Amino acid sequence: MKTTRLILALPLLVGCATDAAAGYRGGRDHYYVDARVVHVEPIYRTVRVEEPRRECWDEEVYVERPGYRSHTGVILGGIVGGVLGHELGGHHHHGLATAAGTVLGASIGRDLSHRQAPADGYYTTRERCEVRPTYTTEKRIDGYRVTYVYAGREHETITDHDPGDVIRVRVAVQPQEDY
Repeated sequence: MKTTRLILALPLLVGCATDAAAGYRGGRDHYYVDARVVHVEPIYRTVRVEEPRRECWDEEVYVERPGYRSHTGVILGGIVGGVLGHELGGHHHHGLATAAGTVLGASIGRDLSHRQAPADGYYTTRERCEVRPTYTTEKRIDGYRVTYVYAGREHETITDHDPGDVIRVRVAVQPQEDY
């Protein structure tokens, strides 16, 4: 009778020992084991990276000196133009001709006085800078293709990190329906 009990209990003891050696953790229809990793290959993707770069150069600019500007040419041109407009305008259009002559004379006087005036500024060199984007491409790791051995067979999965020498796998158990 002791032998019969031993024979009946032996498969149960072997099953428990196997689960303990495999690192059994799980529920009713699945459990987890540590499988040996035999190969890890990084998966790369190429990305475009924008980097700002400051560019500077020397540029010649005109600097105007602040100071007095005479308005004599504008005033004299307006007076002369107004008088000529009044005299040439005729009897019925004195006001309109005077106004037009004044505006035209002031414009001509301004242009003539600026032509004869000495330069009121100077040229100098100034540094000018701009930030412009530059683009480069980089290879970045997107994940890892992992080959592992479980129950004497190789399997493959993709992970987001390098698992090292072992990977924890979930083993699902389902009863066989047809006998």
